[in-house]
Amino acid sequence: MNVYVRELGRALGARGAQVDIFTRRQECDSPDVVEYAPGVRVIHLDAGPHRQVDKYDVLDYLDEFACGIQRWRALTGMSYDVIHSHYWLSGRIGSLFSGSWQVPLVSMFHTLAQLKNRVAESAAEREQEIRHEIEAQTMAVSDRVIAATEVDRAQIVRHYGSLAPISVIPGGVDLERFRPLDKAESRASIGVTESNVLLYVGRIQRLKGLEVLLRAFHESLREDRLADSRLLIVGGLPSSTARRPSHESREIARLHNLTKRLGLADKVTFVGAIQQGQLPLYYSAADLTVMPSSYESFGLVAVESLACGTPVVATRVGGLTTIVRDGATGALVPWRDPKLFSQTISRLLLDREELRALSEQARPSVMRFGWDNIADAHLEVFDELATSRRGLTAQALS
Repeated sequence: MNVYVRELGRALGARGAQVDIFTRRQECDSPDVVEYAPGVRVIHLDAGPHRQVDKYDVLDYLDEFACGIQRWRALTGMSYDVIHSHYWLSGRIGSLFSGSWQVPLVSMFHTLAQLKNRVAESAAEREQEIRHEIEAQTMAVSDRVIAATEVDRAQIVRHYGSLAPISVIPGGVDLERFRPLDKAESRASIGVTESNVLLYVGRIQRLKGLEVLLRAFHESLREDRLADSRLLIVGGLPSSTARRPSHESREIARLHNLTKRLGLADKVTFVGAIQQGQLPLYYSAADLTVMPSSYESFGLVAVESLACGTPVVATRVGGLTTIVRDGATGALVPWRDPKLFSQTISRLLLDREELRALSEQARPSVMRFGWDNIADAHLEVFDELATSRRGLTAQALS
């Protein structure tokens, strides 16, 4: 989501829009204002402690955050034509200011509590009812809701009954950054020497299916011709950002133990969090990117991988079904079954002609996701709503 907001802001700024992104200050030395692209500013406001906190703890600081926005607006004299909220927490703030400022509210959620709870495998993964309530309330007062895919749109209607009009605008990808690189050079750069390389990129959560991937990888290694293989797991928040063990850190420890029990310690590399600029090296080094998720509203990792020319093997769920073309740019597996994933992975790694054909079609399939296209689609929505709201205001005054 951070990548999404940053890159959308940059693309909107390049089209002449003035974009202010309000966020909570998490480090004491963060400057009040950072202009990271022409016309695009990140504004850090004090609300709660200067560190990362649990998302539900952030609720305690929303009032302080809202006061900070009001103070900023009063001191600078800024006015806005549209509020664009991302995620449920900012939806609460957006709902408040849309009414008081008399400007349209556009909401996007990226993930939804109801959908996450349907696939949660533990109590720790379940979202609290307050999140669902805020999501529903935000949708009820929004002038427009943005869904990432038609599947996402259908799920919003089914589980939330959104009263607001819904526009489908996918996530975007930086096509200059995410492009195919030489495979041999990429592998040498990250220190990989094996003949077959599988890649996972994303958060370390149970709903992402990493246990399925580890078990599938273990099964694939039974094939002699795949013995020289490596699995790279990229993702995970730095442990220094939290005062107490997080759900993610506990999941990482669990997966490390599972890796040892399966005898994969010398075949699996937990890379950890890396800079976004390094991701193309990992995508280009891999033969396949594997996404055994139980829920994906969009699937940015799949788009990034395909943009780098690397096919994707993914669960047939959510937005992944609109990005990965089964048999053309990768493979969709019916469900998170280790044997099914193992069979698919093994088949593609052993059939280099098919793998090459998938790679050739990968990048062309995602060219429509360039940020220029995504920004233009957003501007159409913003212009429509701002014009409509001005018309309503004029009518009310006449």
